[in-house]
Amino acid sequence: LLELASLVPIAPAPIPAPQGRRSAGPRVIALIGPTGVGKTTTIAKLAAEYALRQGLKVGLLAADTYRIAAVDQLKTYASIIDVPLAVSGSPENVPGAIAELGPCDVVLLDTAGRSQRDSERLDELSQTLHAAAPERVHLVLSGNGSEPSVLDAAARFGAMQPHGIIFTKLDEAVHFGMLANVARVTGLGISFLTTGQDVPDNIEPASGERIARLILETDRERPG
Repeated sequence: LLELASLVPIAPAPIPAPQGRRSAGPRVIALIGPTGVGKTTTIAKLAAEYALRQGLKVGLLAADTYRIAAVDQLKTYASIIDVPLAVSGSPENVPGAIAELGPCDVVLLDTAGRSQRDSERLDELSQTLHAAAPERVHLVLSGNGSEPSVLDAAARFGAMQPHGIIFTKLDEAVHFGMLANVARVTGLGISFLTTGQDVPDNIEPASGERIARLILETDRERPG
């Protein structure tokens, strides 16, 4: 178990403490990835973790204005968690939206899901990230996808220079070797795992031992 665990790349996922910021503004953490992987729900889980459990001032920034439902969903989460929300309809509006959230310690940026085949939309995503200048970018990938499709998505989004991978939907996955394989092929460590839809629960910092156990346990219960 420990030998396998040592082979799983893990990204540091530090709590973004307010002290030691590189600038006077909030720290920006962005989530990117293909459509349907659960970015908005994962944003809400991170917001709840930082705001409710760590006591940080958190703001949400919605850049996914292509799907009105995504903005409405984030508004609902912001209301429940009691954190401010700003909406940015285009990359040039991102700095102003972040300025609205200036009193916050951390701003979590929810970007629009993109098909890894849509070059035009990926270019716009790059512009959004450039405007937001995030300190950390998490690539969100589905843990229940096929390894070839997940690797393809990781390769396409690799141009955005993510710092780590969040694997979602592990409660729906059957095989877990893919998690370690994707991390090793891409050279990106795994930062978080999500195991269901509940907010603020069903999210945990990744660990090599946790992933190794998932890979090795054949008669396991669903993670949760």
